Order: sequence, then C-alpha cells, then structure tokens
Amino acid sequence: MAEVITMPRLSDTMTEGKVSKWHKKVGDSVKEGDVLAEIETDKAVQDFESEVNGTLLYIGTEEGGSSPVDSVLAIIGEAGEDISALKGGNANAGVAGKPEEKKTEDKPTSVEQANAEIPAGVEVITMPRLSDTMTEGKVAKWHKNIGDAVKEGDILAEIETDKAVQDFEAEVKGILLYQSVEEGGSSPVDTILAIIGPEGTDVSGIVAGGGKKPSTASNQQTAEKPTETKTVDQPKASASSGDRIAISPLARKIAEEKGINVHDVKGSGENGRIVKKDIEGFTPNTAQVAEKSTAAPVEATIAPAMNFVQGEDSETTNSQVRNIIAKRLAESKFSAPHYYLMVEINMDKAIEARKEINSLPDTKISFNDMVIKATAMALRKHPQVNSSWAGDKIIHHGNINVGVAVAIPDGLVVPVLKNADQMNYNQIASSVKDMAGRAKSKGLKANEMEGSTFSVSNLGMFGIETFTSIINQPNSAILSVGAIIEKPIVKNGQIVVGNTMKLSLACDHRVVDGATGAQFLQTLRTYLEQPLTLLL
Repeated sequence: MAEVITMPRLSDTMTEGKVSKWHKKVGDSVKEGDVLAEIETDKAVQDFESEVNGTLLYIGTEEGGSSPVDSVLAIIGEAGEDISALKGGNANAGVAGKPEEKKTEDKPTSVEQANAEIPAGVEVITMPRLSDTMTEGKVAKWHKNIGDAVKEGDILAEIETDKAVQDFEAEVKGILLYQSVEEGGSSPVDTILAIIGPEGTDVSGIVAGGGKKPSTASNQQTAEKPTETKTVDQPKASASSGDRIAISPLARKIAEEKGINVHDVKGSGENGRIVKKDIEGFTPNTAQVAEKSTAAPVEATIAPAMNFVQGEDSETTNSQVRNIIAKRLAESKFSAPHYYLMVEINMDKAIEARKEINSLPDTKISFNDMVIKATAMALRKHPQVNSSWAGDKIIHHGNINVGVAVAIPDGLVVPVLKNADQMNYNQIASSVKDMAGRAKSKGLKANEMEGSTFSVSNLGMFGIETFTSIINQPNSAILSVGAIIEKPIVKNGQIVVGNTMKLSLACDHRVVDGATGAQFLQTLRTYLEQPLTLLL
C-alpha cells in the first residue's frame, strides 16, 4: 500500500519547508534510509531520509518550491499503484484546493478578475494608488452618500494611504449608486471603491462581476478628443503668466509619473480643471516635440562631461532562510522594547593572557572565544539576563546556552554552545570553529541552532568599533562586540597607548531592567580586564 510522505517539521519554529534538491525522481526505487531530498527550513538545510521501501510515485513539491509542514511532499508505493486519492489528502494540495478556488471565482474582488459588461454612462471608480508603496486604501470619510448627485471635481471621499490622508475627487458626473466599503473600511488598490451613473441603474451585476472596465476605454477617450493637442498653447500661455493650474491630485500624480508637463494639457473638467482622463489621453503635439528637440544640443554639450553609465535593476528571490530571518527580526524589534547599554573595555591584560594561552601546545583561541567564556560566567552571576519573556511569566533558564551569530550567504544563523559556562577555552574555540564552518556550508542540524538563552554578535574582525544588534528571541539580551583599537588612554594619571574594545548590550526591558543590565556589564568588564578572575 502506498505511503504518503509529508513535509516534516524539522525545527520548533518551522511552518513550511523548501525543497532545495531532490535526490530521487518519480519512478526511482527507494530504500529505507535513502536520502529523498534536501529540505531548507527556517534555520538550515537538512537531508530528509526515507523511512519506507518502494517506488517514488509522486512528488508534491518541485525543486525550489515550498509547502507547509504536514502537506504532501511525496508518495512511495508499488510501481503502477493508483494514488489519485492520496494526492489530495491535505488542505494544501491537489483536490482540496479546488473549493477555495471556486469561492474566489464566485466573489472576485479585483477589477481584472471580472467580466461584467458595464452599461453606458456608468463609471466604476476603483481604489486609486496614491503612493508608490500603497497596496490598499482606507476610507477615512465619505463626502457623498448613495443616491447623492456627484459633479466632476466633487470630493467623493478621504482616502487614507500608507503615508497620508488625501481627498479623492470624482472625475465624472452622475448619481452615486454604490460604495464598496463603509467609513473606516479598507480595500486593495484597483478594486471597486464606488460606482457612479444614471439614477436607478441596476449595478448588482457589475458588483458581482468585479466591475471590469472595457480594455479599450483609454483609447476611446483619446479618440473622442482628437483636437486636444491642437489647443495646448492656450493653457501654456496662461501658466507662464503665473495662473494656478486647476488639476486633481490623482491627475497630477499620474502626470509626474509619465513626465507630462501639466501646463501643456487642456482640462476637460469643470472650469477647465485637468482630470485623470486628460492625462491618460494626452499626446504631445509636433510643436512640443520640436521644442524638446531644440533643447537637445544644449544637453549634448553637457552629457559628454558627465559620462553616466546606465545601470539595470535586478531581483533575487529570497531563500526560505532569508524570509524567516526577516520575519523573526521584525517580530523581535517591534514586539520587544529594546534599550542599549555600552561600555569600553581595556583589553591589555586580555591580549597578554591570550598570548600566553596560545603558547601552549595544540591551543589556539580567539578574542571572541574569550568574550564567550567571560559572558557565560557573567550570566551565571546574573541569571535575570539569562531569562525569557513568556507573556504572563518570565522563564529563568537553568542552563547557559550561548548563541554565536555567524554570517552566511543567505543572511545570519545562530549556532548554540550548550552549557557554555562549563566549557574551557579549547572546547569553546573548537566548537565555534566547527559550527561556523558547517553553517557556511549548510551543514548545521536544526537542533544545533535551538535552545539559546543569550546571544553574542561580533563584527570586530571587520573593523567595526561599535554597533547594536536586534535581540534573538526568545533571548532577552544580545551582546555586540566591536574591534580592539589601539589608542591613547589614561592609566595611573598618565596618557599611554592602550588597547580598548567597545561592547554594546541590547536588552528587552520587559525582562532586564537597566540596573540589572549595567551590573552584568560590570561583571563582564571585570572578567575581560582581569582574566584571572575567571578562575575564582
């Protein structure tokens, strides 16, 4: 009997997995223990092994594709076996997806989804895109109610975008027949906002169909005004005399995007007001093109000296790791009230201690290893810093597990040193080196990146003197380590050359109070400035 293989949950925070590579293809024989695929989770890429014998009959997610945890990943069974009923065995794949699709077809929300024929004289008003980052708009206030007469230029509503609240003006005359949302409601850009037309018009079919406009509408508008471009000299002349141009905000925005000089456009609205359709139907006349051509020689005399090189934008699809990192950091930054404490450490004695330690056979430690050891010991003395916020309680962790931030091509991962306070320098050094190497080659296991109670991020090797980090939740603090800098310092009342390093501690104020964080840094400073105290 065929066996359904589902997308496994390979970490406690994993919600979906990406198939980085399939090691088997449909029709291949599979044995128990064979690597079926490489699965990219929110923390690492792991080999996924088969637990059954048989033939690979079905692949639910292609290479590079993602699917939710517990959805059908593959089906293994006997060659030729009928598996049609198994393919749709979850809510995210196969047949189970069809009811949702049918529901969407019955109730389209986008103008582009509809096929309803719009009667003559009826105008569908869509939610405008009033900023380049706007995806939906909120109706802050309606200035017209259903049944009200609307004139061109009347303010229909106040639309709240992601940046501001703007008046939205009508560009047609008629009766307001339909409003898609109440005051305070939102709808996506380009979906129906309102319908204006002759009184008594039945617009139920337009609403049900999504209100699609004829694709040739803009061409028809242009065709209806064949002489517009012949009369552009008059508004241009009035503009030069200092007269204010009457133009709707939406028409002005479209003109800016298209590079159209509004002084060259004749408005068809009330009192010569320029509206959206005037901009969309505007075509420069021969005189305006000639004017631009005349200016070209002047520009040409400047261009050779500038010698600009035109670049092209490009896109890179985010990996699953990058998407999850972005999600986790945003959640941390906007949910945990961060504050920062900074201290400067005299590293002269730490430099001497490291030199002596590295003179021992088979021993080579870094300053980062020393910081990790000192941090773990300081956490033992300040358990509140080694705690996590859990809503209605604070969890005080018994073990000290230090996460060490490691940069990888896809972003950042944090392998964890378990019980770091009980490790010696050699154990810390070898563990960090091993996990950092495997992190960059995607060889870390998920359990090696779980369970941290505190994190350390070091950019000192890049020459960064000081920086702050975002807390790696559920931790309540993270230590940022800068470079060791040689500079003048005051020692015993004398200015001498010394070596200093700056540390920054980001704390979650819900768990770690300012005084607690400061005391932790004082202890950490003592351990680094006087390394022998670590032995006490």
